[in-house]
Amino acid sequence: MTILDTPERRQLRELTRAFVTREVLPHLDDWERAGEVPRSLHETAAKLGLLGIGFPESVGGSGGDLLDSIIVTEEIIRSGGSSGLVAALFTHGIALPHMVAAAGARSGGTLGGRLPADRNAAADPLVERYVRPTLAGTMIGALAITEPDVGSDVAAIRTCARRDGDHYVVNGSKTYITSGIRADFVTTAVCTDFPGSGSLSLLVVDKGTPGFTVGRRLEKLGWHCSDTAELSFSDVRVPVENRIGEESTAFLAIMQHFATERLSLATQAYATAQRCVDLAVRWCRDRSTFGRPLASRQLVRHRLAEMHTRAEAARAYVHEVAARVAAGEPVVTEVAMAKNVAVAACDQVVDQALQLHGGFGYLRDAEVERHYRDARILGIGGGTTEIMNEIVAKGLGL
Repeated sequence: MTILDTPERRQLRELTRAFVTREVLPHLDDWERAGEVPRSLHETAAKLGLLGIGFPESVGGSGGDLLDSIIVTEEIIRSGGSSGLVAALFTHGIALPHMVAAAGARSGGTLGGRLPADRNAAADPLVERYVRPTLAGTMIGALAITEPDVGSDVAAIRTCARRDGDHYVVNGSKTYITSGIRADFVTTAVCTDFPGSGSLSLLVVDKGTPGFTVGRRLEKLGWHCSDTAELSFSDVRVPVENRIGEESTAFLAIMQHFATERLSLATQAYATAQRCVDLAVRWCRDRSTFGRPLASRQLVRHRLAEMHTRAEAARAYVHEVAARVAAGEPVVTEVAMAKNVAVAACDQVVDQALQLHGGFGYLRDAEVERHYRDARILGIGGGTTEIMNEIVAKGLGL
């Protein structure tokens, strides 16, 4: 028995699988075409305890840790969901952790660690106003870091917040914001010095605040059920009490939480690969050409064997690295390698899976077609493959 294969975690897998079968699969194609998932899905997931996995009960979560979150993500995709669904339903996984960690730090915890289960942290104003309602499924949050001229270079953020009494005045723009259309609030990275200074803070900006505009819905290659938006800020007045943590300390907080985001994307990658192996095996057993099942041909069998090997190897490595992160080890280089290993496996496997499906794989009716589209973002989000290689090179002392 491994650390991710305990009786409790098997039950969590079963709960997740039942949720996907009952609440997701009958509607996923409609959500893909609508460009978003309904708010009611958040409430349903919250009632089952899935939305709060990985967040302490003291702030309205379901308990558990990073490994439990990985199990939920993996099982959603392997049960027929998609990485786009994960992005839409679990955006709070990147919108809330900074608030939870800052509340824990104020009550005696450490920034970036798990929030202590004490009354002081649990009663934090931002926890009460944003974290609890979001984990209950009644609010939706987003994280806004990326800007039109700033991609992976977080220190170069130009959206600025000028202190004016008990408010900050925010000006700038953000783009590629997941759940930006539906979000009730946005955890926003701003510069509290001069543009590009790297002196960053995090502010929670409420939808409807004068000067805060949610722009057009961005049309994408994949993740169709996950809404994505451009945001603009024109003299937006945000109360100082909406600042997360101390002023000019957000750069470190953002970097610390990148590890969990990257492991989530790595999980989505290997889980997508595993699902595509399952789909390809089923197709090759059922599909016959020239009087024989595809699976009876050695070339096809070997291709499936190679696909399965890549997916399983990626899964094993991501699990190993995730366990080390959950144990508190500083494994920045290993996280970068895990993401790249999983993304590479996913890219290869989904391509081969679609090829094995032939013409049917090119149709919107084929599940493998959706995974093919969705997979492309995984090597871009949370830090590109190239940025991950830079991190690995730095770890090598280069």
